[in-house]
Formats: sequence, structure tokens, C-alpha cells
Amino acid sequence: MFIRQMTYLLALAREKHFARAAESCHVTQSTLSAGLKSLERELGMPLVIREPRFMGLTPEGERVAEWASQIVADYDSLKQDVGNYREGLKGTLRLGVIPAAMPTVALLTAPFCDKHPGVTVDIQSVSSLAIQSGLEKFELDAGITYLDNEPLANVRKKPLYRERYVFVTNVANPMAHKPAVAWREAVDENLCLLHEAMQNRRVLNKLAQTLGVELNPTVTANSFLAVCSHVRSGGWSSIIPHTFAYIFAGCEDLAIVDLIDPVHSQTIGLVTLDRDPQSPLAHALVKCADRLDLEAALRGLAPITV
Repeated sequence: MFIRQMTYLLALAREKHFARAAESCHVTQSTLSAGLKSLERELGMPLVIREPRFMGLTPEGERVAEWASQIVADYDSLKQDVGNYREGLKGTLRLGVIPAAMPTVALLTAPFCDKHPGVTVDIQSVSSLAIQSGLEKFELDAGITYLDNEPLANVRKKPLYRERYVFVTNVANPMAHKPAVAWREAVDENLCLLHEAMQNRRVLNKLAQTLGVELNPTVTANSFLAVCSHVRSGGWSSIIPHTFAYIFAGCEDLAIVDLIDPVHSQTIGLVTLDRDPQSPLAHALVKCADRLDLEAALRGLAPITV
């Protein structure tokens, strides 16, 4: 009953509405309200501000909700861990992935799903800051993000591969026919890049600053899909991770050319919360990553040239 009450509190904190919270917990509103009042009596403190509608959590309620996130996550992990002995690993692996790493995520999740057929995977395209928050709030089991630039706190890290950068443009652009493009040439093109809320863009900005140049894109987006759309239109070029050759292969109207002077790379890796015991799902994903050589798997990605 105590765990169920904690679940009710978390649902109310998330939905900020009694009826929606009850619906998300698959109970009636009166059942949810009674459970919350029982939790308040057990803890001896008010958790919810009611006037009579939900007006927010009390300061004590906010703090209890933080503990509840960990308690409920640990309880779910306990059930998964014990159940693993009888039926194999089950549940949903919640994986946060920065947009720059999306082309490679299946290289990790495919062997994981083969090893653990009872597990479903929920992949969320999020920023590195959202991965940090998701891990701390037990809303994510693991993340794939940059390890060198703006490293996350209180996490365990498993390097996966080195990301380098390439110039992508429409085949009609004369730059498409060059064997390689220098950074100073690339920044003079009409660029479409991720906006500065995304760490990939901040990595590129920092590199440009070291060269004494500035990135001035005419279009920015929070999605590489939008970047690809603008490049394919013929009016824009971009600077993207080399792993997107895995996605763009077969696009006859695009050319991907190596960026040089300098050739720069960043480490992409798997992160999990630094705590013991780890959740069974996070532990299983790390063990799967330990058996893989993603760097070798990506080595065959050659630039698309014309």
C-alpha cells in the first residue's frame, strides 16, 4: 500500500490535476485522494495543497515526491531483479539519446533486444541536460551522450565510439565534388545547423572559436531531420556527425565530404546513474555494450561522394 500511495503522489506531481492523476494510475479519483490522505497521516505532514482543487504540493510534499521517485524506481528494479531468476528480464528500458547519436542507437539496442526478448525499449530523443535530469529523477534507465564535452555528473560512463564531423550538401553544390572540405571553407557556406540549446551545436561553436571563425547559420533547428530537409532542398549545407552516413546512404541528391583542418572528434558513450545496486535493465544494457565494438562497426562508413 505504501508503494501505491507513493505512485499516487508522483502521478499528481506530474499531472497537476486529481482526475488526470487518477486516470494515469487506473483508479478512481476518490481512491487516489484517499490514498494520498492516508500517506499524509502516515508521515504526519501535509503533502498536497487543496482549495478544494489541486493547487500544488507543499514544501514537504515536494521533498517526499523526490524520495518517492527513488523508492518506486527501486521497488520496480527489485521486482525485475527477482523475476529475472524465474522468467528472464522483463520491463521497459527507458533510454535517452542525444540527436547526434540517433543514427547509431540500433547498433546497441538490436543486440540488447536479441539477448532480452522480454524487454521493450523506449527511446527518447533528448538533450544531454534532459538525460542528466531523467537519470536523477529515475525517469530514464540510461542515456547515450557526449562524454568529453560538458560531462554529466554522478554517472558511470562507458565509451562507445568517437564522433567526427563531415560536410553535407546537395550534389549541385561545387563543394560536393571536393575530396575534402576545410572548416574555414565550410563556415562560409549557407548553413543549416542545430540551435544552440543542443550540445552538438555547442561543440561546433567551440571548435569554430578555436579556429578564429564563427558559425552563422541562416536556419537552425532542434532536429537533424529538419537539417536534412533543408540540405536536400538544395539551398543549404550543414555540418553533421559522420554517423549520419549510415542514415543518408542511398540519398542520391546528397554528398557527404570529410571535414579537415582540423579533423576533430568527440567521445559518445553510455551513461547510467552512479549507484549500487544498478537497476537490472541498466546493468543488462551496460553488459551488452561491453561486448560490442561500435567503433569497428562504424569504421566502414565511407563519405558519400559524387
